Amino acid sequence: MAYQLSAKEGEEPRQGERLFGTDGVRGVANVHPMTAEMAMELGRALAYLIRNGNHRHRVVIGKDTRLSGYMLEQALAAGITSMGVDVALVGPLPTPGIANITTSMRADAGAVISASHNSYQDNGIKFFSRDGFKLPDEVESQIEELILNKSIHHLRPTATKIGQAVRLEDARGRYVVFLKNTFPRELTLAGLCLVVDCANGAGYKVAPAVLEELGAKVIGIGVQPDGKNINHKCGALYPEHVAKLVLKHRANLGLALDGDADRVIVVDEKGKVVDGDAMMAICTGELVERGALKKNTLVATVMSNIGLDRAVARWGVNVCRTRVGDRYVVEEMRKHGYSLGGEQSGHLIFLDHATTGDGMLAALQLLAVLCRKQKPLSELASIFEPVPQTLTNVAVKRRCELGELPEVVKAVKSVEARLGQTGRILVRFSGTEPKVRILVEGPDRPRNEEYAQEVAEVVTRALSR
Repeated sequence: MAYQLSAKEGEEPRQGERLFGTDGVRGVANVHPMTAEMAMELGRALAYLIRNGNHRHRVVIGKDTRLSGYMLEQALAAGITSMGVDVALVGPLPTPGIANITTSMRADAGAVISASHNSYQDNGIKFFSRDGFKLPDEVESQIEELILNKSIHHLRPTATKIGQAVRLEDARGRYVVFLKNTFPRELTLAGLCLVVDCANGAGYKVAPAVLEELGAKVIGIGVQPDGKNINHKCGALYPEHVAKLVLKHRANLGLALDGDADRVIVVDEKGKVVDGDAMMAICTGELVERGALKKNTLVATVMSNIGLDRAVARWGVNVCRTRVGDRYVVEEMRKHGYSLGGEQSGHLIFLDHATTGDGMLAALQLLAVLCRKQKPLSELASIFEPVPQTLTNVAVKRRCELGELPEVVKAVKSVEARLGQTGRILVRFSGTEPKVRILVEGPDRPRNEEYAQEVAEVVTRALSR
């Protein structure tokens, strides 16, 4: 599981325990499983699995701006080098930047130390393979098995076979150049005023630099990280701050990144939030016009609004749904050769440009549509009309198969019967936090909220004791 709900400090993984969730290993920093000891074990296991010859192997390690990043960075590097694999430390850099550097350097793997949108007390570790894609579930299971069985503890290279760690000083510049090259060369952002909230996270230097170098006037907030203020009332979870500044400065639009900058929420010139579903609808239309949407299919998750399906239907585009998590969106895209996918939360994947969700890359593709169409974002976003949704989160103390809880199943079926063909309900465990997420979608918002609360009360009684 992604978050050990009852772990004691220093506790080792138990038989059958899942360390990896939908986006790597995550939890409270310095508490199992996010301890320095576990970071070292993860590093050793990763290094063992990537060795495939007698040449020197290398792993790129990046992080966001959390205080605990220093501790975990050094521990992870120690584990990797202790297995005879070299490390390139790039410091604070967006998650997609690590994927990009990994592939461009022909490294054997990439590692990101981040808990994304979580508060600074949390941290996480996730891995990319040499091709820039997140490790598949089966490889993560192999890592867990190696740690659990201690089967590589006896492997201790010595002398010159120990790995070395170096700091890659120009990683940020390399990534900035990559991002700018995804923006059409014939276009410029000159004349645009943009508000950018970097969440005091990994994108705090990259995002303003890219936009300014492309010609925009940038009003930056969330660009003074102190190790503790990442995601604190800023960034993608708090777009209202960007909205106020967009109106104050009469900006063309606003961008709100999350802590590791792999997703973005946008605000139009009127101060209205434009989420990932609306962005996907706009970008789908643009790709269809240019004949660049492969197989005329958009990939989204079960969380995306039914309004997205209706919006892209005008172009005859099919929407393929996956489970929640951008890794599963990417897996579906790779499997069938699709070019665009994403999540309502702002993860957008342009597979012709990158291997993972990238907040700044997505923002640049959206800005390119604005520049080409010469229309304000509010007008472009009007093609997407969302059906009212209510999302309720319930903190829980244990996890189990929800289908094994008769009272929860009964409550969900009751809501489904009352919604009929006009809506839907989705109940699932979070892959990154100790919570159950309840989504109700239907034409009547007050009724949605009533249904969600009804199910939340049942879930609370079943799992919070």
